[in-house]
Amino acid sequence: MPRQFRRKRVLIVGCGDVGLRCAEELRRFSTVLGTSRSPKCEALQTPNIRALALNLDTNTRASRKHNIAGLASWIIYLVPPSPTGSTDIRLRYFLTRSCNTGHNSVNAKFHSKSTKKTRLVYISTSGVYGDCQGDWLDETRPVSPQSERAIRRLNAERQLRTAGKKGFRISIVRTPGIYASNRLPTEHLQQGKPILLTEEDIYTNHIHADDLANICIRALFYGKPNRVYHASDDSSLKMGDYFDTVAQALGLSLPPRVSAKAIKTQLSASLWSFMRESRRLKNQRIKTELHVRLRYPTVYEGLAVLKPRQV
Repeated sequence: MPRQFRRKRVLIVGCGDVGLRCAEELRRFSTVLGTSRSPKCEALQTPNIRALALNLDTNTRASRKHNIAGLASWIIYLVPPSPTGSTDIRLRYFLTRSCNTGHNSVNAKFHSKSTKKTRLVYISTSGVYGDCQGDWLDETRPVSPQSERAIRRLNAERQLRTAGKKGFRISIVRTPGIYASNRLPTEHLQQGKPILLTEEDIYTNHIHADDLANICIRALFYGKPNRVYHASDDSSLKMGDYFDTVAQALGLSLPPRVSAKAIKTQLSASLWSFMRESRRLKNQRIKTELHVRLRYPTVYEGLAVLKPRQV
């Protein structure tokens, strides 16, 4: 890393699978702090990572005493939005605790000098675009979220854009389906659940968890203020082709194909919501601005390293 990036203090908020992948790389040249609901979280018992307790589902007077302002000048925010409503309350609570003022207004907090040099990378979702009927789209595409989850993500983005105008340096990373050896639709395939007929299938986008971690780190270092980036690989796959490829890599049977009308009653609401939206993400911006070289350019490279399951 360039000298100016060494020994920085980096705070990873929501240090789960992707957060730990970020931390593994960052701790080689930075001081890493990772948050979870409990500082004794087993996932955070990693050398050279300082674990911090942070519950963003409460905003009591006692919880507000745990002010995280000044802990780190660089932040990667990976906490999913609140589970209900149209507003990401968790992010609002985080922004409240990230500043050194006593005002109740979130906007007023961004006048704090502590935020002037704070860089923050936020992991959002490509779902904010809604259904694009398979079109290719870059980061300038107007948003049109159609699921409640995507609406909350867009609300979070807008909260952060406000923060960016008041001092934070924000980069928004819109992410599609994340996969890795521990993040595959194995249960879906083992249970023989269906996917869409070829003629009704949709385009999906993917990124390996290791590549996503790399993109997060590079956005932290090189991301432009209030800039959106697509964290997507070079694949151009329909959902059924992805499931078939995973099944073949794991040595499992190919899933049956059924119509959209029939599949709606057999899948969870969250998976069905994915099957209603078709789009293809352009990723040129991460390559030209963040200097990203994908370790797994397509799903095929990412799945090639898997070992087939023993039947």
